[in-house]
Amino acid sequence: MMLKIPFRELAFFGLLFFSTSSSLSAQAIWINKSGKIDFRSDAPLEIIQASSNVLKGALNTEDQTFAFSIQMATFQGFNSPLQRVHFNENYMESARYPEATFSGRIIEQIDLSQPGEYLIRAKGLLTIHGVPVERIIKCKVIIQGQGCRYSASFSVPLVDHAITIPKVVNQKIAEEIQVRVEGELMMKSK
Repeated sequence: MMLKIPFRELAFFGLLFFSTSSSLSAQAIWINKSGKIDFRSDAPLEIIQASSNVLKGALNTEDQTFAFSIQMATFQGFNSPLQRVHFNENYMESARYPEATFSGRIIEQIDLSQPGEYLIRAKGLLTIHGVPVERIIKCKVIIQGQGCRYSASFSVPLVDHAITIPKVVNQKIAEEIQVRVEGELMMKSK
């Protein structure tokens, strides 16, 4: 029997695998030291907010490829515990689709070894609810010392990821969710 592994997981774990390879310098790989994702649904009858501090990721500075993932069940906040249950069970189906991922490459050719502030575009596959969508997400990157801080804001249309909202609650859940990501990558130690 052949084991089938989704491409997004191969991309993420492939990047992490190669980051430990002795053929690459340790300075070429930066790993996530800290990261946070916030989302906000601003619907006519209700605002829903949640966040997670369990963002995983890596960036290969030589070829400017990246991979990030977040476990959906790690989001906290919401307006009630029941709302969190509905988020995981009814909308995100977290047992079936446990994580969201974004992997790809930086479009601009910038020297990530040079300190400074850069506005970049990250192009890749954003996979949510098991549905990959090619996206270009603008990011702010501040390079300093042996790492960088990053931040990005973007919207996620639920329809793009086959997330359906029952009519009975469509005034309480926005059709587009606002997302904010920020964190810090540090050079992988030898």
